[in-house]
Amino acid sequence: MLFRSVREPTVPARLQILTPQVTPSEIPLRFNPTEYQLQKANNFAEIAIPGLETPPIQYIRGSSEKLSLELLVDTSDTLEDVREKYVNALRGLLNINSELHAPPIVAFAWDKEVFKGVLESMNVTYTMFTPVGVPLRAKLSTTLREYRPVTVQYKERPRNSPDVEKIFVVRRGDSLWSIAGQVYRDPARWREIALRNDIKDPRALEPGAELLVPRLR
Repeated sequence: MLFRSVREPTVPARLQILTPQVTPSEIPLRFNPTEYQLQKANNFAEIAIPGLETPPIQYIRGSSEKLSLELLVDTSDTLEDVREKYVNALRGLLNINSELHAPPIVAFAWDKEVFKGVLESMNVTYTMFTPVGVPLRAKLSTTLREYRPVTVQYKERPRNSPDVEKIFVVRRGDSLWSIAGQVYRDPARWREIALRNDIKDPRALEPGAELLVPRLR
C-alpha cells in the first residue's frame, strides 16, 4: 500500500481579545507553544465526626479551570525590542479595562479556540540581548483562568439537588426561607435547615457561616 505524505500548513497560535471589542483584536505569537496544561479541581469540606479517623467529605463547589502555557517571543531577526513588539501587549492583558472594571476576556486560539478566560498571571524571563542590552527574546510563563458567564452555567447544570445533603455558605441578606427556596424550591422547608443546624433564631444568620442543608427524604 502506498501512502502519500501531506505537509499541513503551520497555523500560528494567538491570543484573541473577546471583550471589550478593540482593534487590533488579537495578539499573534512568534512561535507556537510546545505544550500547554489544563487544570480543573473541586472544593470539598471535611465533616467533623468525633471518633472517625477519616472524616467524610462534602462537595461544596467546583473551581475555575486554568490553562498554563509557556510562550516564546523573539525578534532576533529584526533586532527590535521584544518588549515593544510582543511583551508589552501581552502584559497589558493583566490591566483593568475601564469598560469592564476588570481585565479583558481573552481566548487562546490555535487553529480554533482552545480556552476562554482572563489572564491571571505572567512571568517574563529575557534570554537574549543586543550588545547594548536591548532584549530580543523572552519566555512568558502565563496562566489563564476560565471565564464562564453565570447564565451559561445555569443553563448547563441544574442548581438544586434536594436529595443530597450539602453545605451552604451564608451570604449577606440570606435567610433560612430564602436558602430553602434556592435549594428545595420551597421556602416553607426552612425548619428542616434550622433543626439540622440547631438554629434557635432563624433571623440571626452570620454571613460566611456554613450550614448543613439536609437532603429531603
